[in-house]
Amino acid sequence: MTESTDGHTPHPHIGGRTNALRALAAWRAAGPGAPRVLAVTGDSGSGRSRLLTGFLMLCDPQARGRLDLGRLDPSTVPPALPAPAAANARGLTAQQFLWALADHYELATDLSEDVYAQLADVGEPVSLVVLDTDQAGPVRHTDEPSVLVREVLKPLAALDEVRLVAELPRHLVAELAEGLPAGAVQIIDLDAPEWADPEGLVRHAEAALSPRFAGVEQAFTDDPAARRALATAIGRRAGTSPLVVQLAVQSVLAAPDGFDPADESQLPASVGEALDLHARRLGTDPLTLRLILAPLALAEADGLPVQLWPRLASAVAGQDMSQVIADGVPLAGPFVRPVEEKTGGDGAEGGRRTLLRLMHPALGDEIRAGLPNVRAAQTRIAMALLEAVPDQDWSRADPYVRDHIAGHTLEAGLLPQLLTDPGLFVHADPVTLRAAVEVVPVEELGAPARTYLRAAPLLTRNELSELWRAALLETAFVEDGLPEYADALHRLGLELPWQTLWSLPVAGVSDVTVGSLPRAEGPATRVAALVVPPATPGARPMDTEGEGSGSAVLVRGLVPPDDPGDTDLGQILRPSQEERAASPLGLSRGADYLRVWDRASEEVVAALVSDVPFTSADMSPDGILVVATERGAKALRIRPVTPAITS
Repeated sequence: MTESTDGHTPHPHIGGRTNALRALAAWRAAGPGAPRVLAVTGDSGSGRSRLLTGFLMLCDPQARGRLDLGRLDPSTVPPALPAPAAANARGLTAQQFLWALADHYELATDLSEDVYAQLADVGEPVSLVVLDTDQAGPVRHTDEPSVLVREVLKPLAALDEVRLVAELPRHLVAELAEGLPAGAVQIIDLDAPEWADPEGLVRHAEAALSPRFAGVEQAFTDDPAARRALATAIGRRAGTSPLVVQLAVQSVLAAPDGFDPADESQLPASVGEALDLHARRLGTDPLTLRLILAPLALAEADGLPVQLWPRLASAVAGQDMSQVIADGVPLAGPFVRPVEEKTGGDGAEGGRRTLLRLMHPALGDEIRAGLPNVRAAQTRIAMALLEAVPDQDWSRADPYVRDHIAGHTLEAGLLPQLLTDPGLFVHADPVTLRAAVEVVPVEELGAPARTYLRAAPLLTRNELSELWRAALLETAFVEDGLPEYADALHRLGLELPWQTLWSLPVAGVSDVTVGSLPRAEGPATRVAALVVPPATPGARPMDTEGEGSGSAVLVRGLVPPDDPGDTDLGQILRPSQEERAASPLGLSRGADYLRVWDRASEEVVAALVSDVPFTSADMSPDGILVVATERGAKALRIRPVTPAITS
């Protein structure tokens, strides 16, 4: 890296940004008058993440040891303190981000509102650097960055005990700073003259064009004077954008033939020009390049599986683009980055696959802005993804299709129509699907989607397997009067731990008891007795001689179609202690969970959780569980224990 004008060596990762690094070092030193909160902002592609990554290198003891700090401007080097916590918001909901923070500081609380109070009581200043706020959320077409700032970062910034650096899109800076005392916050806008670094852009271009990195032999790479002249022209055209510099260099190196370094009109001044100039240099219509990149611009999460790219590009373009993509490495290469993803499979090859994503989110912004109709493009993509599901069996769908089709249909305006398939509810990532469903107005959702939305907090509370997601949804569908959807879940090929027999939406159930009613002929009728408020329709007073008991009993058959009819409460026989002890299953209960365990193996065979406390529970000797909450009661037949379960 070349020397800066003051004789100091620029930061090796950043190549400049001296003023911004000085402000960050002063924040870390926390001297008198130093702001407690820094908001680092700028246009997408202005180098916000790169700046903070370079700053964190200077804070990390191991990274500092690999740097020659004596050659750096001492005002840009933070003091040798323990590194601040660094939190990346990419892909996280606001609540996930908050709980990750709580886990980092080992806070002992289950309530999100208590996190802030406990952070204030940590006993020492909490120093936190937050990156990629603009990429928060598991679904792109939501406003999770705003939620993160409003519900998490703003309360953090209000705490005197917290020292915060946050990378933010420009439109969220005012919200973070609102209400903070004068001098508590400093805004670093990397596109503003006092923070911009034009010489740093030239150094960036010059380094990338050097033979060490260029990979091609051209006069403008091999000759230092020519290289410096081209780097200066690239930096001048790029304005304040490191991303435009990067794209310009990559384009020139990918297609150097025919490039005239003396013609500045061949150099881009924006992300859009970088795309269009590159396509024209290769003799291609710029629209073609934008069309083949459109699926990547509309992709969710970490990128698009490489095998889906031709299918989706063809869908967006309305014509077969597979050959264009096959021949298009020089065309698309400067703008695309392959990413290796773990798939959970066994073996060195079976456990990984390649995803493709754009080099920078700003490319996605530019390509989406140039589409004539984003909603129509997403509709075509959604239809192509649906067609890619083998026999509409979501258990066999590509993980990207399964987990992210909701994001595409959300932007297409088609998500409510998708939310009718119980298989999707079970197999899709519940965090991603919930985030998408929550954006849709409730009145636009069908009954099964509303059930999913109600059950979603339970599905996302822990990392539940598909089996347990199916089990919780099965009982939720029965509760909501949708037995056909519960039955569909039993047909998915999963051995659910229970079958919900019935659900009774009766408020105020304070106690449940299983028992039986002897009959003159045949076996006794198994029943459930529910203690309910006296005004409950169909209930009988517990005390027939007085009016002051305040409770009544509602009796119903334990297993449909059993009907106890006009029941004499005194005839109900409860299981004896001996019968209960001989049952192969045991029951344990917490405030919001129930566990059924096999007495022989002592393994849990069923675990039922609830978003409201259980008020009572009882289980028959043959394994029919009756539970009550403030919303009502229900009965579940626990699947018989088999060696496959207990092993």
